[in-house]
Amino acid sequence: MTDKTVIITGASRGIGAAAARTFAAAGWRVALLARSGSEISALADQIGAAAMALPCDVADPVAMQTAVQTVQIRWGQLDALINNAGMIDPISRLEDADAGSWGRSIDINLKGVFNGMRAAIPVMKAAGGGTIITVSSGAASNPYEGWSAYCAAKAGAAMLTRAAHLEEGSNGLRIMGLSPGTVATDMQIKIKASGINPVSALDPAVHVPPEWPAKCLLWMCGSGGDAWLGEEVKLRDDSIRRAIGVLE
Repeated sequence: MTDKTVIITGASRGIGAAAARTFAAAGWRVALLARSGSEISALADQIGAAAMALPCDVADPVAMQTAVQTVQIRWGQLDALINNAGMIDPISRLEDADAGSWGRSIDINLKGVFNGMRAAIPVMKAAGGGTIITVSSGAASNPYEGWSAYCAAKAGAAMLTRAAHLEEGSNGLRIMGLSPGTVATDMQIKIKASGINPVSALDPAVHVPPEWPAKCLLWMCGSGGDAWLGEEVKLRDDSIRRAIGVLE
């Protein structure tokens, strides 16, 4: 899978940054998208000529269209889109939630996925194929106290991913989700500090390193993901961990 190009949203840290390094090490060109321009610029410098930093708010559909166009102009193709950008805030019970913060979560966690798909699908269809992966969550199917915005958005993004597969699977597009389980990222630090719901009480030792979902995303872009089109790969599954080489 060399000579390929991937856009990774939320690439400044956590799963996104780990995925950028993993894809680049496998010979891919990587476009790093995040609101934090300085962080993705530093990461692009570390990776080298195979990376470019594109400051972008995924909640802005015009910005996403522009990012995809920029990738096309520079590298001439788009083989994969990893919809990874996300936020856990606001962690708040419904009755106390700030409406603006709640809506911002929907803008990033749900509308951001739509904006990425809407920008990438026409490009991939014109090229005859491509892979789109939504980084999902157990919160897409399980409610958690204080996470109403996150759970609602992730549930919507999971259904959006299924709908995109239904519409575009016959056009050569490979569209699916990855539910990575709990991952050792800055998001888990916020969750731990909140003290709300059972996830905040988890021992940090149970969280997997971000390199695991990064390896899984790369695997899903190849033939390994073929059995999961329109579905979610669950990284908690030991058979998946063995397939990507993180479990014997």
